[in-house]
Amino acid sequence: MTDLTTPGEGGARGLLGAGAVRELADRLGVRPTKKWGQNFVVDANTVRRIVRAGRVTQQDHVVEIGPGLGSLTLALLETAGRVTALEVDPVLAEALPGTVAQFAPDAADRLEVVHADAMRVSDLPGPPPTALVANLPYNVSVPVVLRFLELFPSIERVLVMVQLEVAERLAAAPGSKVYGVPSVKAEWWAQVRLAGKVPRSVFWPVPNVDSGLVELVRHAPPECSATREEVFAVIDAAFAQRRKTLRAALRGIAGSGEVAQEALLAAGFDPRTRGEQVDVAGFARIATELMARVTA
Repeated sequence: MTDLTTPGEGGARGLLGAGAVRELADRLGVRPTKKWGQNFVVDANTVRRIVRAGRVTQQDHVVEIGPGLGSLTLALLETAGRVTALEVDPVLAEALPGTVAQFAPDAADRLEVVHADAMRVSDLPGPPPTALVANLPYNVSVPVVLRFLELFPSIERVLVMVQLEVAERLAAAPGSKVYGVPSVKAEWWAQVRLAGKVPRSVFWPVPNVDSGLVELVRHAPPECSATREEVFAVIDAAFAQRRKTLRAALRGIAGSGEVAQEALLAAGFDPRTRGEQVDVAGFARIATELMARVTA
């Protein structure tokens, strides 16, 4: 796991350092807002490390969510063939092409900026995206990642910077204290790992928490006759009250504790098992057995 605990000193050629970030913000009259979870990266070395951790190549069409003032965007354009940046803030969305034209003029034609809320987007311009690399607002990070993996099957890799606690939850393994709904649902789509830690000092304004990098590499979902929606409903029920056994937690979906127990036994689980002990393949088996009994 890469440790990003040593911030660089200022900018690098073609990238934004702390001074440039603040100068841009002043010029645009921008002040980071909690509403959109804005914390801008002010360390050029950090954004280059993020791009390396994302294994971005010239063949990639990268989606960036929340580019802000453009720190990570410029680093992505050094390596990626194409970048589509989704920005919800209208001032920042309008300003980003000009920033790229100023700092990386040769890359300006490989950037497309879309003024949109990532939780409302249903399609993207240009060829199918191959990667998602972003510094995500903490309040929407998990829903955004899961939504884009679902909507855009061409995305093979995801590398996102999120609150460290969220990163650890996404990458948690069964049996961990922080293993839960985000861990299992992410595992449905991809192999997930904690790829690095990022100190709060590389951001402006400085947040109250450290951040983490999470890498997701897409793989095929578990084979089962239950639909993804059915499997996810079982996952949600299993973690609704963590202390409950699966027999008790799934009673509502099953219609009775007896049916839940029968399905669990058929799937190979002790009915006293709790959700945090089950991986995504196990939940797929449970959902398959449960739906066969509920719909019979």
